[in-house]
Amino acid sequence: MISLTVAIVTYAPDLAILAQVLERLDQALARARARRLLDKAQLLLVDNGPGAGWREPLQQGLESARLAVEADVLSGHGNVGYGAGHNLALQRGAGDFHLILNPDVLLEHDALGEGLAFLIAHPEVGLVAPAARGGDGEAQYLCKNYPTVLDLALRGFAPAALRRRFQDRLDRYELRDRINEGVLWDPPIASGCFMLCRRAALEQIGGFRPEYFLYFEDFDLSLRLAAVARLALAPQVRIVHLGGNAARKGFRHIGLFLRAALLFFNRHGWRWW
Repeated sequence: MISLTVAIVTYAPDLAILAQVLERLDQALARARARRLLDKAQLLLVDNGPGAGWREPLQQGLESARLAVEADVLSGHGNVGYGAGHNLALQRGAGDFHLILNPDVLLEHDALGEGLAFLIAHPEVGLVAPAARGGDGEAQYLCKNYPTVLDLALRGFAPAALRRRFQDRLDRYELRDRINEGVLWDPPIASGCFMLCRRAALEQIGGFRPEYFLYFEDFDLSLRLAAVARLALAPQVRIVHLGGNAARKGFRHIGLFLRAALLFFNRHGWRWW
């Protein structure tokens, strides 16, 4: 029996986009089952608010989606943060494999089948990252090198003209020099928008560190997972990621980003340039 838990943490989600996410998830689950790569699946939708009024619309969204899997809304805990919300799902779930999925990620029809096949074929792998494109069709480079302060400043806050002057450096940060048509083995950092993990590896490291309220929890998790298992970007696992970056979301998000960066560098080591 091959089992999978899918966890989605929401905070004031766009319900129309979430409906698309659930539809594409259901299709990907069906394809994995048809390939006999999945026997049982569970979806946990973690409601981080804001407030207590989101449980009902989220529950209605699940019912409207008519998913062919067991699905539940976890609510009542308040906005505990992204990583802590995912830890609630990790504690409740029971799958051999565990998918950490953003509510703005659309799975291609074979994304789960290919990801599960890769994990089954490579028992040393604890996390599979996908090939991604944005809603505009442009490639997104989700895996990263260990960040420097300069990399983050350029990528998040520098004007376009300055970023162009440092494009070669930013390309190396996004591992573009290592990406080809094959598997990218052992990327230092994987994005938290889609992390298909082996549950045993996640449990071994204790899941996310909850002190990262938002941002850098995936950086931290990647480094800790790499100590107990291998990470891999499998290009046959394909997604569409509709998300944006912190610098474009207002001063509160910038503050959360800077706080999380401070936590990350204090724990794992500062690199300035």
